[in-house]
Parts: sequence; C-alpha cells; structure tokens
Amino acid sequence: MSLLSIDLQRKIYPNGVCAVQDLRFSANQGEFIALVGPSGTGKSTLLNMIAGLDTDFTGQIHSPPDTTLSFMFQEPRLLPWLSVADNIRLVLEAPQRQHDNARFARMETLLQQLGLQDFRDSFPNQLSGGMKRRAALVRAFVTQPSLLLMDEPFQSLDEPTAQDLRQLLLKLWAESQPTVLFVTHSLNEALLLADRVLFLSPRPAKVILDYRVPLQRPRPLNTSALQPLQAELLQQYPALLSGLLDRTSEEFPHA
Repeated sequence: MSLLSIDLQRKIYPNGVCAVQDLRFSANQGEFIALVGPSGTGKSTLLNMIAGLDTDFTGQIHSPPDTTLSFMFQEPRLLPWLSVADNIRLVLEAPQRQHDNARFARMETLLQQLGLQDFRDSFPNQLSGGMKRRAALVRAFVTQPSLLLMDEPFQSLDEPTAQDLRQLLLKLWAESQPTVLFVTHSLNEALLLADRVLFLSPRPAKVILDYRVPLQRPRPLNTSALQPLQAELLQQYPALLSGLLDRTSEEFPHA
C-alpha cells in the first residue's frame, strides 16, 4: 500500500534557480528508499517539501491523514542546555501526548537498546559525535513514525561508527517498519540499507533510475561484499553518480 506519493512539477528558489522539475515517485508502507544524486541536486529540498517545511512549489505530495513523521537531519540538532533524556522528551510532551506513559516507557527501552542509558542525564557537549547520532536516532523512533526522513544522518563520522549506526538503524526499522527516505552520497550505504535506490539528475532534479536492490535481508555487514553489485551497476551506467544514465539519452528508464 502506498504511503507517500510525490508529483512535483517545479520548485524554483527565490533567486530564480529551478531545483526540481517533473520529479515523481511513490513509496509503500514500510519501504526503505535511498535518494542518491550529485551535490546540489535538491535532495534536502525534497525532504523539506515532504516534511512541510517548504511549501513554495508546484505539484502534489500525498500521504494518508494519519501519517506521523519524524525528521533526522544532517546534524543531531540537540539543544545544548538539555540532557539527552530531556532532548528526547521534547517530542513526547505535545499536549495530546502528556499522559501517554507508553511513549515514555518506549524512550527508556530505546535508550537501553542504543547504549545510552548511562548517558541519559548527560549534555550534548559531553557526548561523542556517534553518541549524539544515537540520541537523534532515539528521538526519531520514539514517536513510532510511519514516515521517517533522514538527510545524510551519518555524514562526517568515521566508518566504524557510521557502520555501527547503520546496523542500529536497520534493527529499529525492522521492529517498527516506518517508510524511510534516506539521503546519501554513498552508493555502498544506499545498497546496504535500502529496498530501492532513486538516482536523481543534476538540478533541476528528477528521478533518472528507480533501482530495486536485488539483495535479501539481512545484508552483509562488510560493505566490501557489496562491491560486485556496485561495480555491475556502475558498469551499466558509468555516469550514474553524476546524475546521468548516459550522455546522449533523453529517456530515463527504470530498472
């Protein structure tokens, strides 16, 4: 069942630059989709439009009225004057949720699952980069969203830390099955995490390839095991990561 339907005719920045044009796709309930494209192609802009943070566009974004959304940004965005637990409580203390004890119990469970129970009273400046991302993961999942937007959430981390967080993400996703849109510049990361990879063109962004990852779960922990699949894909489309299927085609087929 489709949870999200995107039909964007045009997004133009105030300076006149067209960021998105004729970008269309849909996402099913529980599907994990990675968005890959050149820098500046509008991936973050797309997530902002889906989240309702940017409404200045021509087109339609549809999801069921009961869709609950979480957004994990490139930076953890933890308030420095609040503890880890209080940063997470912020998303639980909307008026309609004040008496929902199950949500607070879930927070404690997630803190334990992600190894943060001993840091619940710590402040962000006392945490490593990886621990801050763990706190952001707890905050993203604690409301049990049906749609989770993730904008390069593991960027700037060393690879062992990033890999550990990817596995934690997959574990949490498998438990609650939200639909995930995950922006990344790493093809390996996309192939490790996603059911589908949407490759975007240079600005103005459109989907040039909708690629279904032919790997069963659980995926190999060692990203080098994904190299044959990556090599096969890039052999077929050498300029794919530059946002091109080839340098002459005007049609963008789907895998």
